[in-house]
Amino acid sequence: MRIVITGHKGQLGGALQEALKGETLWGLDLPEHDITDRQATAQAIADFAPQVVIHAAAMTNVDGCERDPDAAYRINGLGAQNVALACQMCNAAMVYVSTNEVFDGTKGEPYLEFDHTNPINTYGRSKLAGELITQALLNRFYIVRTAWLYAQGGNNFVTKMIHLADERDELRVVADEISSPTYAPDLAEAIAKLIRTDHYGIYHFTNQGVCSRYDFAIKILELAGRGHVLVHPITSNQYARASTPPPYAPIRNFCAATALGITLRPWEEALQAYFECQ
Repeated sequence: MRIVITGHKGQLGGALQEALKGETLWGLDLPEHDITDRQATAQAIADFAPQVVIHAAAMTNVDGCERDPDAAYRINGLGAQNVALACQMCNAAMVYVSTNEVFDGTKGEPYLEFDHTNPINTYGRSKLAGELITQALLNRFYIVRTAWLYAQGGNNFVTKMIHLADERDELRVVADEISSPTYAPDLAEAIAKLIRTDHYGIYHFTNQGVCSRYDFAIKILELAGRGHVLVHPITSNQYARASTPPPYAPIRNFCAATALGITLRPWEEALQAYFECQ
């Protein structure tokens, strides 16, 4: 299978390259390729003539999106449009990687793929724009929503907690933001299985289980050998930031698990695997 991966230098992009070994792969990423350049993006993708384009490139700095909404919509919305139009040109299917932050976090239980979206921050709104554009322009697409992504070598919550624990004796971590951590290699394996099904639609892929940022931090420090660092639970309103994340936004893998048998292991097992690969 001929596959283009946008954002191939990122956490998920690297994991996808590993999960799709044996396929014919080509990557687009900055600085060589900019998905906001419509003509260049279309030409680059069309020249490769892929069967599938996995669109993992995005502006994922949630607070940065809030500070610069134009950039968020240009990259996450119009960038997705450029990739989708390129898929039209070469008759390729598209995987659009989205987020749990398209939901407002008020449902009180994990969100299904069919639930109404209502993002409460710029990042979520810009990613939803990409979802809607993908659905409007293409018939053959997979929208894959995920949450709290991390991988070896990435700038993510896991690495930040370890770095802070090495600098401080005590940490303060939000206890009322709840979702599901997702190990990028597990997400990549799920996507690799999904694109071989031709079963198009919207899917939720996170590691199984639910936790708060506080719970996640406690487990990270325990497995990292830094359990001596004291972690204090705080509320979101005690932590000043530009963006407001949805408070309770776990997303449930219903569609892929039920129809295709694609599941991800519990988040605790995935985090253990992360540290075993260090």
